[in-house]
Amino acid sequence: MKKITSTKRETAAAFLKKVAKEFGFNSNGFSIYLNRNKTGEILSQNKALSLLKIKHGDMLFLYPSSSPGTSSEVMDVASPHSSSSLPSTSSSSSASSSSFPSSSSSMLRSHSSPQIQEDEIDQFLAKQEGKIYRNRDPQLCRHGPMGKCVHCVPLEPFDEDYLNHLDPPVKHMSFHAYIRKLTGGADKGKFVALENISCKIKSGCEGHPPWPDGICTKCQPSAITLNRQKYRHVDNIMFENHTTADRFLDFWRKTGSQRMGYLYGRYTEHKDIPLGIRAEVAAIYEPPQIGTQNSLELMEDPKAVAVEEIAAKLGLRKVGWIFTDLLSEDTRKGTVRYSRNKDSYFLSAEECITVGHFQNQQANACRLSPDGHFGSKFVSVVATGGPDNQVHFEGYQVSNQCMALVRDECLLPCRDAPELGYAKESSTEQYVPDVFYKDTDKFGNDITHLARPLPVEYLIIDITTTFPKDPQYTFSSSQRFPIENREALGETQDFHSLATYLSQCSSSSFLDIVSDFHLLLFLVTNEVMPLGDSIGLLLDAVKTSNEELAQTWKKSEQWATIEQLCSTVGVQQSGSLDYAMGGPSAPASSSAMWSCQHCTFMNQPGTELCEMCSLPRS
Repeated sequence: MKKITSTKRETAAAFLKKVAKEFGFNSNGFSIYLNRNKTGEILSQNKALSLLKIKHGDMLFLYPSSSPGTSSEVMDVASPHSSSSLPSTSSSSSASSSSFPSSSSSMLRSHSSPQIQEDEIDQFLAKQEGKIYRNRDPQLCRHGPMGKCVHCVPLEPFDEDYLNHLDPPVKHMSFHAYIRKLTGGADKGKFVALENISCKIKSGCEGHPPWPDGICTKCQPSAITLNRQKYRHVDNIMFENHTTADRFLDFWRKTGSQRMGYLYGRYTEHKDIPLGIRAEVAAIYEPPQIGTQNSLELMEDPKAVAVEEIAAKLGLRKVGWIFTDLLSEDTRKGTVRYSRNKDSYFLSAEECITVGHFQNQQANACRLSPDGHFGSKFVSVVATGGPDNQVHFEGYQVSNQCMALVRDECLLPCRDAPELGYAKESSTEQYVPDVFYKDTDKFGNDITHLARPLPVEYLIIDITTTFPKDPQYTFSSSQRFPIENREALGETQDFHSLATYLSQCSSSSFLDIVSDFHLLLFLVTNEVMPLGDSIGLLLDAVKTSNEELAQTWKKSEQWATIEQLCSTVGVQQSGSLDYAMGGPSAPASSSAMWSCQHCTFMNQPGTELCEMCSLPRS
């Protein structure tokens, strides 16, 4: 930020020349505006600055015209006409001192960037009024029906008394209510910037040798005092129906091993909380993983890109993840152990680190942040035992402070105490700022502790997880196509299972048959006949529930080929059934290797099914 001193009678043309000389621009290499949103441009003319309503202490905004595509590098955080909040260096009647941001701050102050594309739900809520309207109190209100008083005037969406008196009470205001609180003062948020915490040494400091040989106050990150976050980015998690969750739990019921999956759905408005956001879950995708009774290990997923593309074409996105922590207590009663509670932990430190890792991968686009992102709307759901020893779904997020600690590799789990984390100590390879948290002793005094160890309750934000009274179905198929990556259960996605699935859905409409997330994924990713380039019309039909589009795609050559493959598999299955019942046997296999007519794979002699595509030899 720089100050340009000029007189009130100075012309705009002379003033622009001063600015160009100060910043090193040529005469037409920049533009100056009165407002941050590029309105009120100051043109080179012979009018005096006083006639342009530019007075002492005003903030003006400079944008280099040579790089119009980089307007996200806004060169200021203040707004025009803010002389009352800036120190005055001379009399307003004698001089006009206008301030500009310097080029060094342009990369740090980008929260007003029009280039940042926020989520649709954020754009929608930003346009809402958000006021909490109250009816006239017949006992306390002494005015007419058209009047308002302190007992019935609309409340702000961040009113803590209102949130605390809801049933149940709301501990965290919504993120958009928090933004309204920041921007609701006299300055209307002119100086608001949501800064992301950094635990790393700032680069570019040349006054001393690099760490570990030197460090100074300019490049040293500030110490962090952990506070319980007052807001949350998502206020509710809702599964569209019980079927989605039950199918996910079937793996644990049949194997006793833990399981995880990614939640795909959409973000919508949550009307029970002012300016709230709800994550609606429509499908669960289970990536390759190795699960035991006490652990989970994720494997590399070759289908990850295809899943994201299919979900995007269906109008869905990855909104979170879910994992089980279940241990059977009584198999006859069907009860599970109640292990996560206030006496143990709700999320372990290792789980908090995993959640922070996922949230950093799915950052939330935000126009008020210099980095273009702030926090995350990615949610975590734990399927675990509740107080009644039944399966409960608990939703969580971790705070932005935890995200920063995880991103900069400053947080570690404790081996023997899952409810405790540990802030790393500085080493020759990494400088770690001090991390503190506050607690209250038995006398009511605030005590500051070093976060070695750290109770993870300071990092956790709980989110209500619900199921609707009236089930909703983005995917309306009444039958169940096998879920991917469940070979441990003997469930495989191949043309045998597809033929069985289609035979079970013979009485349903074609749209209902193909309206299954796992079936669509198989059609796109199978190795025999992937439909990645030709399934767009079918995905549009499922997205819009359009039976005509589905029937149009059904007449395509691709579906005819799939039906032919399924019918071939069906003939082989019926032949195998006849053989098992004492009917005619299959011809003897040749003693030579044979080539599959479907995929050309060379198979060993003595086999009737292709080892690559599982289709019959004949």
